[in-house]
Amino acid sequence: MTRFSVNDRPVEYRMEPETPLLWALRDASNLTGTKYGCGTGECGACTVDIDGEAIRSCMVTIAECEGRFVTTIEGLARDRSHAVQQAWVAEQVPQCGFCQSGMIMAAAALLRSNSNPSDAEIDAAMTNICRCGTYPRIRTAIRLAGRVIRGEERIAAAPPPGIRPEDAARAVPALRFPPGS
Repeated sequence: MTRFSVNDRPVEYRMEPETPLLWALRDASNLTGTKYGCGTGECGACTVDIDGEAIRSCMVTIAECEGRFVTTIEGLARDRSHAVQQAWVAEQVPQCGFCQSGMIMAAAALLRSNSNPSDAEIDAAMTNICRCGTYPRIRTAIRLAGRVIRGEERIAAAPPPGIRPEDAARAVPALRFPPGS
């Protein structure tokens, strides 16, 4: 049995120690925000945070996670309030959305260690592949999230999930219902 923490909860996997973390998260824990892309660590769709570092979960076994702390996109901020998540919405980064979980996890790890990265530092940290090519918006969103983390700016982005449509309409002017509806 392999024991470590996932999203601040202790877990114990009764799987082969050589099982890639990706499959333990997706199949055993039903944390499907971590995506399978290439299985070779190239695309980054499976990026998670392990002890504060962005790691490709397809390339690490559950045995290598023994005693460590793993955070997936589901555990970053359950209400989507993390600065990176909010910046992603504000800058309209996602298109197809497939790579976004891994991108957000890589960006959050970068900003945790450096809240004001240069373009070169962003490029070095963000090696994930976006099939839709949203790289300029990704860079803009990372810069915005950094300003939020540093307390220089606030984001008025989408309401958190679970909000009623009429409450969302009050919170986000673009969602207002037309008169008489």
